[in-house]
Amino acid sequence: MGTPFSRRTALAAGAGLTAGLAWPGVAHAGRTGDVGFTLDAETLDGGEQITSLTLRTARFGPIDPASLTTGTFGVHARATSPIDTGGQDVGYDLDRPVTAARLDHRGDVVLELGHAEGATGGNTLGYVNSRSRNVRLDLVYTVTQNAPLRLRNGRPVTFTSFTQGRLGNPEADAFGYHTSGSGMKYRLYSPASGRGRRPLIVWLHGGGEGASLPDGYYDNETTLSANRGALGFATREAQSIFGGAYVVVPQSTSAWMDDGPRFAPLIREIIGEVLGTRPVDPGRVLVAGCSNGGYMSLKMTTVYPRTFAASVPICGVVAARKAGEPPLIPDAELAAIGTPTWLVASRDDDTVDPQANTVHAHELIPRSLVTLYDQVVWDGHRFPGHWSWIYVARNDPAAGATHVWQWMARQHR
Repeated sequence: MGTPFSRRTALAAGAGLTAGLAWPGVAHAGRTGDVGFTLDAETLDGGEQITSLTLRTARFGPIDPASLTTGTFGVHARATSPIDTGGQDVGYDLDRPVTAARLDHRGDVVLELGHAEGATGGNTLGYVNSRSRNVRLDLVYTVTQNAPLRLRNGRPVTFTSFTQGRLGNPEADAFGYHTSGSGMKYRLYSPASGRGRRPLIVWLHGGGEGASLPDGYYDNETTLSANRGALGFATREAQSIFGGAYVVVPQSTSAWMDDGPRFAPLIREIIGEVLGTRPVDPGRVLVAGCSNGGYMSLKMTTVYPRTFAASVPICGVVAARKAGEPPLIPDAELAAIGTPTWLVASRDDDTVDPQANTVHAHELIPRSLVTLYDQVVWDGHRFPGHWSWIYVARNDPAAGATHVWQWMARQHR
């Protein structure tokens, strides 16, 4: 069943109110009412960041763009964790640099904010070490007007206050909110309407994107904001390659590796719900996942050997997690996998040993493919070696002239 509620609509209830008039001349300009504003976010490879604010100013009249500069408004951001962090500081309290100011097609003011991979202060997530989880931070943005604007008729205006509204991330918001009959939350992307049955891609998230059970924190958000793993399959390029695909993203109530055999039927239930309510080709159900989800994508093909047309496990775990423990996926189960499988990892992964896991699985899974990178670098930025899902989210792995998305798209069960 679906639910329209999202924590995006309640990031900081009642927050974001300010009437900052820092420049003396502002007090003498014509003053007008409250301005609501939205937080505009993008999911970068390193996680979601607030990249701009949109001030709903158009209703006050057409603004002269010549009166709008990067110094007209100031922006301050404060972020705090919604759960106990055990003393760890995962938030921030700082000014955000305004790098550009413009009017959008509606006549609203857009303030572009400085952001980049690895930048501090724009992120919407915090990683809580004691919970091994990402959480969506409670964000309070304060806007201050430093100089008056002019309308096109020459009248100067300032605003009495600014009220923070919702956080919007167009790519993530394209995935609807759902909860399975058993209570597992998931997000679902539906392709543009068309004829025929479509493939279904099941994306299984990493360990940091599951719930945090000690706090009852279960948000159905971090799976799409911690990285671009699922979002990549909903891009225009991917949708063109797959001929329009549904993308479903279940969220674990803890971590997949905690109890894979218990989670497997809950994931299968979600797949069944989508198959029962959408025009999906049951012979083209594809599974992919990273880290914890890399393990789970392999586990799903051992538990349900006739469900999936292909599997793409990324930096997944199959070996024992501690000395003396049994492997998460025994060699006999790996050797019995009949689902076409393409494994991906980076040799410099210091979180999950690629040799003992990805390479070992490749050696046992019949006719499997494997792509091993030396390191994870995209657009000139070097990421931790564990983050090899970045390459799959960009359709980079290739076997000869065939890239991984094209390979997935042509698999049929």
